[in-house]
Amino acid sequence: MTRRESNRRIRMLGAIVMVGVGLMAVRALWVGGVRADALSAQARNQQERLFEVPAERGIIEDRNGLQLASDRPTATITATPYLVTDPQATAAELAALLKIPAADIQAKLSERGGYAKIATSVDQDVADKVRDAELVGIDVEDTWTRYLPQRRVAAQVMGLVGEDGGQSGLEAQFDRELTGTPGVREESRDPLGHTLKTLHAKDPQRGTTVRLTIDTALQDRVERVLAETRKQFGAKSASAVIMRPKDGAILAMASVPRYDPNDRTRFNPVLARNRPAVDVYEPGSTFKIVAIAGAIEDGKVTPSTRFNVPENITLYDRTLRDSHNEGATNWSTADILERSSNKGTVLIAQRLGAEPGKPYVPGTPDSDRRLSEWITKFGFGARTGLDYPGEEAGRIPDIDKYPEEWSGTSILNIPIGQGVLVTETQMARAYAAIANGGRLVTPHLVAKIGDRKIEHPPGERIISWKTSRQVDSMLRRAVSDQGTGAAAQVPGYDVAGKTGTANKIDPKTGKYSQTQYVASFVGYLPADKPQLLIAVTVDEPKASIFGGDVAAPAFERIAQFSLLRLEIPPA
Repeated sequence: MTRRESNRRIRMLGAIVMVGVGLMAVRALWVGGVRADALSAQARNQQERLFEVPAERGIIEDRNGLQLASDRPTATITATPYLVTDPQATAAELAALLKIPAADIQAKLSERGGYAKIATSVDQDVADKVRDAELVGIDVEDTWTRYLPQRRVAAQVMGLVGEDGGQSGLEAQFDRELTGTPGVREESRDPLGHTLKTLHAKDPQRGTTVRLTIDTALQDRVERVLAETRKQFGAKSASAVIMRPKDGAILAMASVPRYDPNDRTRFNPVLARNRPAVDVYEPGSTFKIVAIAGAIEDGKVTPSTRFNVPENITLYDRTLRDSHNEGATNWSTADILERSSNKGTVLIAQRLGAEPGKPYVPGTPDSDRRLSEWITKFGFGARTGLDYPGEEAGRIPDIDKYPEEWSGTSILNIPIGQGVLVTETQMARAYAAIANGGRLVTPHLVAKIGDRKIEHPPGERIISWKTSRQVDSMLRRAVSDQGTGAAAQVPGYDVAGKTGTANKIDPKTGKYSQTQYVASFVGYLPADKPQLLIAVTVDEPKASIFGGDVAAPAFERIAQFSLLRLEIPPA
């Protein structure tokens, strides 16, 4: 190679080097200027993490401050998949700690993306073991899980909480108040994802406490009595309500069979139903107070008005008899309620809307309409206003909306509680109107939200004080030794109440079953100064079908404990 050729190659190599340096300089200027902010943010994202700190949900407590629902500290195990260097080994180690199949964990660790949720509601002792394992790419986030300290007690009333908040019951009804305000935390981390320090933190705020009117001791005893009653009579289910008749405060609202909301592995949604509020049934004889109170208030009868009650009543193609038919009798209005006579109640209902001194004409619009109006006045066919989601309105044959449901024979079944659908809460409220002197109060479960006391109106007057006292006197006779509710008597206390026994519709035939019944009792005490109203309903009892045999004894046991618990003396 000549010297000239050598110099030429050196010059070419130098030019190439200069071009390369120039390109590097341009790249450096572009990275440092145009891309500086983006690359800086990417570096921060890898080294810093901003995340939400979950807030503790508000406590639900009973009237005495005992916790019925609260949060317990748990943890959520998450992963950053691209940081996990050995998914198989990591999955195996986590599986041993979390009791989750390793294959399920490995599948999540193999997913594309920067975040995967491995397990939720992990107990803190297990979470600590995961922390101690120091697995690369695995994070442990402290959180909260809803927990019922009393387990099954009032579980149906409390309801359930999911990842998105309250799902049912009071948890759903007051989700906004119970939901807290999340906090914020910003952390710096090393390349392996370990936290180095907290850069910024804002503490979460717990949700508002909700105080109920429920008394846990009463609730627990009611549930136990119902469970024993259900077992004794081989019933499908049972429910009960204890209400303060003067203002509608509910001290207990129970359903059996029960379930444990803390154990979701065996969750049965049927058992989570708060039956007194969301289930409807045909009430039978407990419904008779509507026609009788309405007839007294309208001046059509008095407690002493006498009726020649025939052996049976026939209208068109239907014949009505009493289950304990005593043939033709001459009974007063009070006798009719005391003996729970279907025929006598129908004779009283026939006088509603009829002109004085004129006989009842089947299907008379004025009589049927007035009965319909009294049913509505007592609150049936509409929600009670109970502060609970999903409350049923029931179903009554509204003579104006559904005239086809009223026929010449409707008077034979509607006054005696057949052909109408009600809730147990509606029945309790109707009897509370007799107990408190004639006012239709609003049943309620919540007394306070935070420091704010919930005020409830005194209730609309639907009958006069005089009429309520007259019906009260008859209801006391119904619990006498001669009445159908004798088993509801409480030693030392005057009790007023009424039994109910109603056929259920057989879903296969669409007709009334001769084997499936609802037995019930609704009553209050002390009758002279009512402080407790108790409704008991037993669905499909087998050993006996009568409210006096099945529900009345349960009422007596619940009443005995409640009077002692609340220190209520005889009036």
